[in-house]
Amino acid sequence: MTTIAGVATATLLDDLRVLVECESPSSDLAAVARSADVVARVGTERLGVAPERLVLDGRTHLRWRLGDGPRRVLLVGHHDTVWPLGTLATRPFSVADGVVRGPGCFDMLTGLVMAFHALASLGAATDGVTLLVTGDEELGSPSSRGLVEDEARLASAALVLEASADGGALKTARKGVSLYDVRVGGRAAHAGLEPERGVNATVELAHQVLAVAALGDPRLGTTVTPTAGTTGTTSNTVPAAASFAVDVRVRTVAEQDRVDAAMRALRPVLDGARVQVRGGPNRPPLEESASTALLGRARAHARDLGLPDLVAVAVGGASDGNLTAGVGTPTLDGLGAVGGGAHADDEHVLVEPVAGRTALLARLVADLLAHPSATTNAAVPTGAGRP
Repeated sequence: MTTIAGVATATLLDDLRVLVECESPSSDLAAVARSADVVARVGTERLGVAPERLVLDGRTHLRWRLGDGPRRVLLVGHHDTVWPLGTLATRPFSVADGVVRGPGCFDMLTGLVMAFHALASLGAATDGVTLLVTGDEELGSPSSRGLVEDEARLASAALVLEASADGGALKTARKGVSLYDVRVGGRAAHAGLEPERGVNATVELAHQVLAVAALGDPRLGTTVTPTAGTTGTTSNTVPAAASFAVDVRVRTVAEQDRVDAAMRALRPVLDGARVQVRGGPNRPPLEESASTALLGRARAHARDLGLPDLVAVAVGGASDGNLTAGVGTPTLDGLGAVGGGAHADDEHVLVEPVAGRTALLARLVADLLAHPSATTNAAVPTGAGRP
């Protein structure tokens, strides 16, 4: 199989098999802990140093701080997946016709193995690198958010090993996410005998759903989507309570703030009804300005390695890259596997690009360590940072 700049695809795939065959559904704390042990073992074999184990709210995260110098480059990934225990029985790890299959291979275990091999190819020249591998990203990073943000504040650049977009495109912008729970209070009454004595929470919910849906702005890419809802108890009772969830996706902090203010300003329409709004911004947007300089560096190194031109796209889904960018750290996302089917039965990774993208990651890390100003828009010299 392919070897580029010291990165051997066959060895990398052997490590990937080990990770995929230790199932790690986010909701199973014991499974995540077992996965952390396996990831730690593989990483230690490649990097020559064991990670710190950080258990927060029962979830196991791993952190490698390489060298004793100031933290300059942060690599971010996660070892939890969306697949329940037993998935391997019907979707075992396999490599055939240049395609890897198996639960979590694309999102995002290949990215983790790429990070191990990229850093291993640099040898001792990794002083100042932190590799953070979290165990709850698929849940929205409830326990690891502060950890990700704190590590990002120490670094001059964050490289996120999430899988690429279609065709290997890097993710230079991600929408921010806000999540809300709107609760409506009314007053129960018999729907046949004296409905006029009640305050109908279902009717109030309908008013609020329409008001919330109107907050979206397609011109700006802002979506405000009422989702799961509940109301009422029996078919002959005026409902006294109702609720619905709201999913918000935005491209800019300004839009996230606008929608948040509007959600908190919701007021009841019916006399006697009550409206309570819980929740708020969950992840800030990763705006393109956070990725511009790093993208330029990555494109220059890709050309130097003879790799295909790197395409950049904006995507709607969120990652821990939203968190690193949210604290002001220049961030480049989507540096992991090329393939498709994240969270789907056809999840897969294309073998051919793996070695080249791993070599690109190594080159970019070395460049950022050697040239801390690389997060500006300065031109990159040919061959800069070559390991």
